[in-house]
Amino acid sequence: MKRLTHIDKEGKARMVDVGNKPATQREAVAAGAVYMEKETLRLITDNKIAKGNVFETARLAGIMAAKKAHELIPLCHPLNITSVSVDFTTDKKKNKVDIEAKVKCTGQTGVEMEALIAVSVAALTIYDMCKAVDKAMVISGIMLIEKRGGKSGEWKR
Repeated sequence: MKRLTHIDKEGKARMVDVGNKPATQREAVAAGAVYMEKETLRLITDNKIAKGNVFETARLAGIMAAKKAHELIPLCHPLNITSVSVDFTTDKKKNKVDIEAKVKCTGQTGVEMEALIAVSVAALTIYDMCKAVDKAMVISGIMLIEKRGGKSGEWKR
């Protein structure tokens, strides 16, 4: 049976010691979506949102968030991230923006939390920039899609 690695034998929270683990190439991909009104999506794609370019602002927010994951998630390790990408795809039939983040590093622990937080903050930034025209937006489906590296190897949803 698998055990929680962030809890010690007495049930206290702890940061896992990764000091003896070999550094390997790590990669994680996460995704999520923001559902909105048809007109909101049109305003975004036409770059007519008053606060500015939604996708570029959300991309930068996601990248910045990935670099700060260890400051926001209590037991995350600070990592030397080598690459972060945040990309958007619009779906006009479902009135949504799909978000995908990919994070890479060479290190002793994975980058899943960095990818997940990049998607989360990019989605929140889209919401923040568009809330004046659409308060009913829904952020949904934030999940890990795949990860590579380390002892557990490759995992795909």
